[in-house]
Parts: sequence; structure tokens; C-alpha cells
Amino acid sequence: MRFLRRSLTGVFLLAVTLALIAWAGGMVRGAVTERMNEEPRSFPQRERVLAVNVVTLTPETIVPELVVFGELRSQRTLDLRSATGGTVLSAADALVEGGTVEAGQLLLRINPVEAQAALDRARADLQDGQAELRDAERALILAEDELVAARAQATLREQALSRAKDLETRGVGTAAAVETAELAASSAQASVLTRRQAVASAQARIDQATTRLARAEIGVGEAERAVADTEVFAAFDGTLADVTISPGGRVTANERFAQLVDPTRLEVSFRVSTSQYARLLDDAGSLIKAPITVTLDVSGVNLRAEGQITREGATVGAGQTGRLLFAQLDAAPGFRPGDFVTVRINEPALDGVARVPATAVAADQTVLVVGEEDRLSAADVTLLRRQGDDVIISVDNVAGATIVAERSPLLGAGIKVRPIQPGVAEEDAVPEMIALDDARRAKLIAFVSEGRMPDDVKARIIGQLEEDEVSSETVTRLERRMGS
Repeated sequence: MRFLRRSLTGVFLLAVTLALIAWAGGMVRGAVTERMNEEPRSFPQRERVLAVNVVTLTPETIVPELVVFGELRSQRTLDLRSATGGTVLSAADALVEGGTVEAGQLLLRINPVEAQAALDRARADLQDGQAELRDAERALILAEDELVAARAQATLREQALSRAKDLETRGVGTAAAVETAELAASSAQASVLTRRQAVASAQARIDQATTRLARAEIGVGEAERAVADTEVFAAFDGTLADVTISPGGRVTANERFAQLVDPTRLEVSFRVSTSQYARLLDDAGSLIKAPITVTLDVSGVNLRAEGQITREGATVGAGQTGRLLFAQLDAAPGFRPGDFVTVRINEPALDGVARVPATAVAADQTVLVVGEEDRLSAADVTLLRRQGDDVIISVDNVAGATIVAERSPLLGAGIKVRPIQPGVAEEDAVPEMIALDDARRAKLIAFVSEGRMPDDVKARIIGQLEEDEVSSETVTRLERRMGS
């Protein structure tokens, strides 16, 4: 009996177990079948619209600006040198670094003792030359008088010879008397020749005295210039630099003791590339007188001056590239030679172009044009100039079009965008309202009621869902959360 009772109990428990397993399997099979038989839920899909900044391409005339760096220098710079050596006797108060002087102002006086002594010696030599010339002139006069007397005596001797010969012919005179007269006449002619030689010597002496006097005058002039060179004057109005002398010091001949600079006549030298230089040429190939602006940033305060290009360097220079240009400045208060400045050059104007941000143009020189239904399309442009963060492009084929100002990898042809004009406040977008059917409305209200939200939020959202039309954005957000 005990065996039978236990067997029946075991069979009963086995039957109950099998029944529970069968019931559980039926429940699982029913749930799976019900899940598979349900219709898939579909959510409304909306195209993604990106907001982009846009600009309108309006053709205009733009003057490109070329920005380079240059160095200021003075057009008038003079090295002050001492023409003679010696001890500095006195110096002007303005003979210091940065001193301002005027044209003709005495800057430096060198001790003139040696130069004055040389001048005195030269003047003494001049007096000797003048005395020698006067003596030679007097000697010439005397020699000419002696020549006249010798010629007169020779004439008398010739007359005496003629009488002696006449007497001999008449038989009154003797041959000895004739010979004596001939000897006397010959002596007189020799005396005349001697006096002529004396006159020639006197004339040569005068020439020598004249030459000596001229040399003495030259020596006096040189000595006077040496004395004058002991004083150094300013050649023009300017400022002194590199001053290396002071009273009591000693200078040698041709030693530079300062430099005189005219700060009012400044020019700037700067180098441009060959392509930039080509843009500054006219139709004849000559450099244009392009206007420039020079700026110098000094502790946040910009010094500014204007001018124009005047000339270009004759050669490129060893190890250099491009072209070296020079521009003269009009008025440049505050600037000094040696300043490193920024030079802005106005190039010839470009017609029918537009200035846009550099981010609007791709590497292949294309832009994204906002077309119909705010969809993008690519268009080709020609990049003409780069101006800092902007570029200048030609707008022949896209004039008046609206393009994307800031491109990104998310943008491309065919993408729909929401254009935003820079500087224009975007109007508040009106939300799209849709009507819900009863089943969809009930499902959304049930989801909100069972959700873990604050009661006031639930009440506000349920109040919106009970309206006739509900914001599509709210519905989409709730359905997206239901799907998650």
C-alpha cells in the first residue's frame, strides 16, 4: 500500500509538472504569435535641414590691397667728417645723439693753430713771389734801357766806320784807322747782342716770378681752406646720429664724427614677389605710381602715413628674389629712419568682382550656390586675390546668386539648407502643426501619463496633445522616445 501511494503521488506530481510546462509553452507561443502578427509601427521621416550662413554675390569694383613689410630710410643722409685733423676746441650744444640742427649752424671747431701757421707761411711766400715779380719787372726795364743804349752806341760805331772808309777812299785816312773803326763797330754789335740776352733773361725771370706767384696764391688758397675746414657747419636742417666726438677730443682727417639725417624726407623700401610686381605694371610695362599707406603699431597706437611708389631697384641682388621697390612718404610725423613698418599698396581696381570669406571657396575654386527650394549646387568661380581672411572672386556666371559663406564636410550639392544672412536677425520659426487621429492621440497621452516626468510637465504636454492640432516637433520627439 505504501508503494502504491508513493507511486500515485509521483505520477500526480509528474502530471502537474507536465501541465505547467505545457501551459507555460502555450503562453510563450501565444506571445510570440501575437508579437509577430502585430503591424510594424512607422514613424514619419523628416529630411535633415542644415542652417548655413550665406552671402549674396553682388558685382562691384574693388581695389585690391597688397600687404608687405618694409623699412624706412631718409632720402637725405650726410656723413659729417673732419677735413683736417686736430683737437676739438668747441662743439655746439646740439652736437649730441638726436640733436636737431639748422642749415648753416656751426657744429664743431677744431684748434686752428697749425692751419693758421700754414696760412701765415703761405702768405709770406706770396709776398716773396710778389717782390720777386716786381724785381724782375724792374730788371727788365733796365735791360731794355741798356739794350737801347747799346744799339745807339752800335749805330755811332757804324757811322765812325763809314767815315773812316770814306777818308781812306779819298786818301786822307789810313788802313789802320779803318781796322780800328771796324773793331769798334764789331764790339758795339756784340754789346747789343749781350743786352738782348739780358732782356730775354729778364723776361724769363718775369715768367718764373709769375709762376711762383701763382703757386704762392694757390698755397694761400689751400691754407685758407684748411683754416675754414677747422669749422664744420650743418649742410641742411636735420637730426644728428652716431655722434662720437666731444670738446677736448681729437679727430683725424676724414674721420666721421656724426651723421646728419633729414627726418622730414622719408621713403620706405620693401620687397614684393615677381607675381605681385607684375600686377603693379601698366600696359607699357612701366611701374605705376601706386598709392601706399604705411602703418607702425606702437603700443596699440598706429602711426600712419601715406605716399606713392617712385622707383624700383636696378638689380635683384645676390640671394634675393622678387623686386625691391621704393616709395616716397608725404608727411610722416612720428616716424624715424630704420622703423620696420607695414606697407599697404593699392593695386589697380578690378571690375565685376565680389569679396567673400575665404571659407566660401573650395580648393578646386568652386562655391555652393543656394538654389530653388534652398538646395545647394556647385558653381565654378575664378579666384583673383586673397585679402586676409577674405578672397576676391569673379562673379561673371554667378552674379546675384546666394552662396554658402562657411563650407563644411556636411555640405554638398543637393543638400537642403536654411539660409541665414549675416547681420540679419533670424525670424522665429513658426512650428508646423499637425492633426492627430484618436488612436495616435490616446497612445501618446498614455505614454506621457506612464512616463517618469514631473507632474506639471505631464499636465502641460497632455494639454498640448488634447488640442486639435499639435506641434509636429513635439509629436516627433515623443514618438522617438516611445521607439527607444
